[in-house]
Amino acid sequence: MYHEGLGSRFMREDVAIVGAGPAGAWAACRLARSGARVALFDPSHPREKACGGGVTGRALALVGDALAPDAFPRTIVRAARFTSVERRHTSTMADADGESATVALDDDALVVASRAAFDAALVDAAVRAGARLIRARVTDLTIDAQGATLLTTAGRVTAAIVVGADGANSLVRRRVALPFRRDELSIATGFYAHGATSREIVVELTGDPPGYIWSFPRPDHLAIGICAQADAGVGAAALRARTRAWIDRTGIARSARLAPYSWPIPSLPASAYDALPLAGERWALVGDAAGLVDPITREGIFFALRSADALAATLANGGRPTACIEPIRDELTSELARAARLKAGFLRPAFVRLLLRALDQSAAVRSVMTDLIAGRQNYATLKWRLIKTLEVRLAWRALGA
Repeated sequence: MYHEGLGSRFMREDVAIVGAGPAGAWAACRLARSGARVALFDPSHPREKACGGGVTGRALALVGDALAPDAFPRTIVRAARFTSVERRHTSTMADADGESATVALDDDALVVASRAAFDAALVDAAVRAGARLIRARVTDLTIDAQGATLLTTAGRVTAAIVVGADGANSLVRRRVALPFRRDELSIATGFYAHGATSREIVVELTGDPPGYIWSFPRPDHLAIGICAQADAGVGAAALRARTRAWIDRTGIARSARLAPYSWPIPSLPASAYDALPLAGERWALVGDAAGLVDPITREGIFFALRSADALAATLANGGRPTACIEPIRDELTSELARAARLKAGFLRPAFVRLLLRALDQSAAVRSVMTDLIAGRQNYATLKWRLIKTLEVRLAWRALGA
């Protein structure tokens, strides 16, 4: 309810959530269901985002009771094809040797969606639950012992608790902690290829800079891009040019209309997770704003939804935001720290060659990769499961990383 005062509109909420992506919308849905007064602020969501759009089975399971089966168009991915190209340069020419392997995916592993459609479904679920979507930008905020005061383009708002779900460039994070450093971010850049799609994910692992190029088949276009650490010394324009060259070389999007994009993604070193700012007495961060993104795959949707789940459960049970820190650390940040420790080894060319050969030759290793893609295989037990496949060299490389 709006109240006039001091010449501006004024609202008092239990929880103000900044950002209506998956983390913010799902937190709003869960909290509104519990009876909280929730205001969800975002001037532009739902919108497309520079990511593959892959939604794992475990992520869908979290929101399954709120989304109808046809809540958003999706592509059920049947296979993931992994490739790696080594270029050998001579004085007169450059040639390339490549290896590839294809992994069949089951129906429960992964679907790919337009982020505009998937995010809209979550926002609709939040509004149906009773949250208020306010299409306004939060321009500043202050927090004290009584709560948070937000200055927005729709007026001044106070809330008992403020939740930052506003992504890698989070305003809430900048007010309650430090922004991400450059070495804590990745650049995701590439193209939406309109008029082309498929049932196959394609990933080409690259060594310089360490990262990968991807093509994800959304229902009416391909999301094609490259992801590399922001401090790797390669800018977005050069990365996008490399992506365009890959599109031309592979012919993956012939005759498609290419629309460029760029987006920062948190990609933290292992040491950052020990002191990750997650919550205070009157605030909390979830999803990308908290840095909860897999540093190897850069998958963040599951972690966004799960961190929102943990926070909403805590607040619905009468706890302070700080009470959600322990479960998030136990389940999420410990897993992400393991991934960060393995990251350098996973992207090393020698490991990539070994992995692709093992995927090509071993059904057991392909099963491990299927579960890793679907989120059913965690990093804590990954090396031991690889050892059980008898791919000892592969496990040893992973262990040594």
